[in-house]
Amino acid sequence: MDGAGGPGKGPSHEALQSLSQRLQVQEKEMELVKAALAEALRLLRLQASPTSLQDSGMPAPTRDSPAAPPGLPPTCTLSLVSRGTQTETEVEMEPSPGPPGLSNGPPDPQGGSEEPSGTQSEGGGSSSSGTGSPGGTGSPGILRLVHPPQRSDTARRNSSSSSSPSERPRQKLSRKAASSANLLLRSGSTESRCGKDPLSSPGGPGSRRSNYNLVYFIACVVVLYRPGGGPGGPGGGGQRHYRGHTDCVRCLAVHPDGVRVASGQTAGVDKDGKPLQPVVHVWDSETLLKLQEIGLGAFERGVGALAFSVADQGAFLCVVDDSNEHMLSVWDCSRGTKLAEIKKYKKPKFIPCFVFLPDGDILTGDSEGNILTWGRSVSDCKTPGRGGAKETYGIVAQAHAHEGSIFALCLRRDGTVLSGGGRDRRLVQWGPGLVALQETEIPEHFGAVRAIAEGLGSELLVGTTKNALLRGDLAQGFSPVIQGHTDELWGLCTHPFQNRFLTCGHDRQLCLWDGEGHALAWSIDLKETGLCADFHPSGAAVAVGLNTGRWLVLDTETREIVSDFTDGNEQLSVVRYSPDGLYLAIGSHDNMIYIYSVSSDGAKSSRFGRCVGHSSFITHLDWSKDGNFIMSNSGDYEILYWDVAGGCKLLRNRYESRDREWATYTCVLGFHVYGVWPDGSDGTDINSLCRSHNERVVAVADDFCKVHLFQYPCARAKAPSLVYGGHGSHVTSVRFTHDDSHLISLGGKDASIFQWRVLGAGGAGPALVTPSRTPSLSPASSLDV
Repeated sequence: MDGAGGPGKGPSHEALQSLSQRLQVQEKEMELVKAALAEALRLLRLQASPTSLQDSGMPAPTRDSPAAPPGLPPTCTLSLVSRGTQTETEVEMEPSPGPPGLSNGPPDPQGGSEEPSGTQSEGGGSSSSGTGSPGGTGSPGILRLVHPPQRSDTARRNSSSSSSPSERPRQKLSRKAASSANLLLRSGSTESRCGKDPLSSPGGPGSRRSNYNLVYFIACVVVLYRPGGGPGGPGGGGQRHYRGHTDCVRCLAVHPDGVRVASGQTAGVDKDGKPLQPVVHVWDSETLLKLQEIGLGAFERGVGALAFSVADQGAFLCVVDDSNEHMLSVWDCSRGTKLAEIKKYKKPKFIPCFVFLPDGDILTGDSEGNILTWGRSVSDCKTPGRGGAKETYGIVAQAHAHEGSIFALCLRRDGTVLSGGGRDRRLVQWGPGLVALQETEIPEHFGAVRAIAEGLGSELLVGTTKNALLRGDLAQGFSPVIQGHTDELWGLCTHPFQNRFLTCGHDRQLCLWDGEGHALAWSIDLKETGLCADFHPSGAAVAVGLNTGRWLVLDTETREIVSDFTDGNEQLSVVRYSPDGLYLAIGSHDNMIYIYSVSSDGAKSSRFGRCVGHSSFITHLDWSKDGNFIMSNSGDYEILYWDVAGGCKLLRNRYESRDREWATYTCVLGFHVYGVWPDGSDGTDINSLCRSHNERVVAVADDFCKVHLFQYPCARAKAPSLVYGGHGSHVTSVRFTHDDSHLISLGGKDASIFQWRVLGAGGAGPALVTPSRTPSLSPASSLDV
């Protein structure tokens, strides 16, 4: 074969060339036949009842969970919360015969759950549909292992598809033509990004709309959000999740068939310092299974932008990486091979976005506000290079569109193009020849335009730099659907008797979230960085500690500041009310714990005393159930106990407090949680810890983007745990809701909030001595921040 491919002549060479040409023609004919068949099936399905799939009588899938690790009895599982009530009902009714598993949708017929002792599942998610997928591929949206082998440790690693890139997409599309095409192509598909700048900051949500699904990313998770169609979210909606990425997602694109989605991740390092290479995942938005990986090892730093071609039904994928040259490359989607590439054309211009036109040309937006039209040139046969001649693209037209960078381009169904500017916050509609037809300006408090997608009719969806998702049109303006934090998060507390929680961080915003509606209840500007918070037991007030030594008490209904104090000039790391609400303890970086007496409604406070004795800054503290004692941790890994009722005295004999009952357990150092620490830890690997209210499990947030679940008490070394991934940065805080039905986790640099459903939590009460089902966590869904 090597000789036949050379310049030699002869009958065998000519025959080989003839066979090769015939094979190429047949492949093209097969692709056309498959496309025609899929379109015919789609049209037939459109005439069928929308509920035909639900009434088809498919048997309910089952799941065989793996055995629990030694020493860990079967427990509940954590699963990302989806918006649709259909998903919640199925998960809650599902028996959980095995150890906790990650599942935010119907049960997985092939198993697949969270991995014990540091392993994690790959490439799965949740679904609000209760039907199984065709071809025996399992229910859509199930979190499970997509390809063997399993990953065996906490480190996030890239994985490769177990089947060839050219065969997996074809097999999936041929099996799923009847259902997937119908479900996702009713209203076409468009493309866009939304949220934080996907080109410069990790974990910023990016979005594309695949039919009725709005697709966006946050941290390592890609979310398919249905704005309407059921209760449970803003405007009613549901979420499903693709969780196959090993590092932060930076961009995504929806294939013209409305089924496949491409998402690109950034480069990084795992727990052991090994590099994680950037790569593009192509996955099925119906089953949330990875179909292929493109460009593993071909990109530098990360994948910055993606777009599928339009004129040839998405046969090509255009990719821009984050290297110094910002290489723009074109890939054959069926084979996963690179066809052409272009370096940046002039400093300091960069290409943050681009879109394919129906005629095959490419529009790009650059960092200087210009829209460039690139035309395809004829292949240069004189310099074929490796793999044959390469096509190239050249600039054929140019127009200045915005002041500052252009971060979003969107091709509309009517053939016009929308562009979004960064500095000027303008949204402009362009006609043929790049003639401006209409424009509007996004309000300043929402941030600059970062992504654009078409909705139904003339509706537009716009993502902004301040993690807001807006809905509206050019004529009537825009209103927010989703809002979120824009900087590192640290402060988290849950309401004492409602499914609500409060967050604060470096963006100086204090936000109260509705856990049932998955929506922002209210937000205020603190003017300073908020680092910690806690609700008064009455729920009427909340205390917030700031980075300047100042702390505030706010009325949760009126949002007014009812108390304002300052203790020292160091940052405050923890604030905690006693269980009876009579005291408030404030831990500071000046090594002291300040104790205040509090009124019954939490509005008024007065200094009661100080706990002095730590030799380093305070990190965590908890109250005893009788409200008389405090346990505290400090930055030098010290555990101290205090008699508050007796005058804030230090208890010298620590073993007297060994069996004392604590109202909460958030201290990362203690007799009851000794086993949560991994071997070789430096004492800072665990950022937060929280025991469930029924005292059966403890959740841990670590520096390696993971949430762990241990059985409580955890007093033995190397205790087994269940590990949950999804965050793209260190996890800063975890808290259970008042009824232990959910767990909230905060990401650091990815500015994300995850709400996890606790499966099999059962009622409140102490942990049983005999092995029995105990609560466990499962990633529910990102809370759209």
